[in-house]
Amino acid sequence: MLKQQLRQQLQQKLSPQQIQLIRLLELPAIELEEKVKHELEENPALEEGKEAPEDDYDVAEHDNPDDGEGSEGGESDADLDLSLGDYMSEDDIPEYKLQEMRERSEKKEDIPFSVSESLNEFLVQQLRLRNLPEKEMKMAEYIIGNIDDDGYLRRDLGAIADDLVFQAGLNVEEKDIYPILQIIQDFEPAGVGARNLQECLLIQLRKKEQTPETRIAIRILTDYFDEFTRKHYDKILRGLEINEETLKKSIREITLLDPKPGIAWGGTMETAMSQIVPDFIVDSNNGEITLSMNNRGIPDLRINQEYVDMFQDYTSNKANQTSDRKNAVQFVKQKLDSAQWFIDAVKQRQETLQRTMEAIIALQKDFFLTGDESSLRPMILKDVAERTGYDISTISRVSNSKYVQTNFGIYPLKYFFSESMQTDKGEEISTREVKKIVKEHVDAEDKRKPLTDEELAAILKEKGYVIARRTVAKYREQLGIPVARLRKEI
Repeated sequence: MLKQQLRQQLQQKLSPQQIQLIRLLELPAIELEEKVKHELEENPALEEGKEAPEDDYDVAEHDNPDDGEGSEGGESDADLDLSLGDYMSEDDIPEYKLQEMRERSEKKEDIPFSVSESLNEFLVQQLRLRNLPEKEMKMAEYIIGNIDDDGYLRRDLGAIADDLVFQAGLNVEEKDIYPILQIIQDFEPAGVGARNLQECLLIQLRKKEQTPETRIAIRILTDYFDEFTRKHYDKILRGLEINEETLKKSIREITLLDPKPGIAWGGTMETAMSQIVPDFIVDSNNGEITLSMNNRGIPDLRINQEYVDMFQDYTSNKANQTSDRKNAVQFVKQKLDSAQWFIDAVKQRQETLQRTMEAIIALQKDFFLTGDESSLRPMILKDVAERTGYDISTISRVSNSKYVQTNFGIYPLKYFFSESMQTDKGEEISTREVKKIVKEHVDAEDKRKPLTDEELAAILKEKGYVIARRTVAKYREQLGIPVARLRKEI
C-alpha cells in the first residue's frame, strides 16, 4: 500500500562551480591550455585579455529572468535582475581600441601543426615499389593495416585470411598469407611485421653482416631463446660449446637490436603528447628560492565587451525590452555566468597550486637548494594539507600529473612525497634514502653474482636500517630493478 510521507533530509552536494574547479585542479599545464582554448571557442562571452580589478561579476547575485508584467515587452528591469556594473570596468576601453585589437588578433597566423608520416604510410610506400599482382597487393595492404604502432603483427594469420575472404572477397588461405608477410618483413625499419620478440630480433640479425658473433646470436635466439630470456648462460655455453668471451660478444649483438622497431618511427599524436611541460618553475640562487607558475600557454581571460554592450542597450532603451529580446538576454546571461565561473575557477586553481607548491618548498627546502636526494624529508599529503589549510583530497589532485622544473632537473610533484621510517637509533628518515642505498649497491654489485633481496636486507641492517626482505623487494620493484636472476651477466 502506497503512503505519502513528509520527510526532512539534509544533503551535501557539489555545485557545478565546485565540480569545474575540481576538474581544473587535476589538469596539468598542457591540458589546461587545451581546456582554455576549448572554452574560448565554445563560449562567445569569454575572450582573451586582462580585465580591470574592479570588473568582478558575482554569479550568485543574479537569478534567471522571470516572466512578469512590466513595460512594453511584458518584463520589468527588476524581473531580469541584470546589473551592468558587474560586467563593466570603470575604465571602459574605447570602441576604436577594441576594433584595433580585433583586427590584430585576426591577423595573427596560426602555428602550423607538423604532421609527419606514419609507420603504415611508410610501409605502403615501400610496397608500391614492389611489382606485385593486384591480389597480392591487396593482401599486403591489409596486413600492413593490421601492424601495430610498435611494428608488430599481433593478429593470427588465419584470422587475417578469414577477413580477406569475407571482407575483401579474396579466396585465400593461411598458407597464402605467409609469403606476403615475408615480403613486408623485408621492409624498413628492420624487424617490422614480426609476430613476436624472437622473430623481430631474428629478422634484424639476418639483415646484418654475417660475422661469427652474428651467426652464434642467431643460433642463441633460434635454439636457446628461453634460456637467453632467463639468463641461463651455463646451458647456452654447454649447448653451443663456446667460451664465455664469444658468448659475451654474441649477446652484445642481440642487446644492440631494437625490440620495438616501430616506436622510434614517431609521428603519432601520442608521442607528441608525451612531452613533459612543467607546471612550476623553482629557481634557487645564493640561498634564495623563487617560485613561478608556468602560465605561458594560458592567456588572461575576461568578459566579452560586446555582450556587455548588449545588456547596456537592453536596460537603457525600453523600446528594446520585448519578449524576443528577453530570450536573447537570457542566453547572453547564461554565457556570461559560464564565463565568469570559468574565470574564477582558473584563478582559484592557480592560487591553490601556488599555495601547495609553496608548502612543498618550505618542507623540502634543503633539496631545492642542493638537489641532494638524501636531503628529502619524509612528507605525506597530510603534512602539506596542514600547512595550506586545504583538504587532503585537494592536495592529492594538485600533486597528480604535475611537474616542477628546478636547477637540478624536472621532477613530478609525487617525487617529493615519501613515507617515513625509523633507524635502529630512533631517527626518522625518508624511505627514499633507503631506496638510494639499494640502488647504489645494485649498481656496484658483481653482475656475475647479483645481490639477492636477503643480501640487500642484511646490508641495510648493517647500516642501521632494519627492513624485512619483502620491504626490500617492494623498494626494488619501485626502482624498476629486476630480480637478481635477471640482473646476471657474464
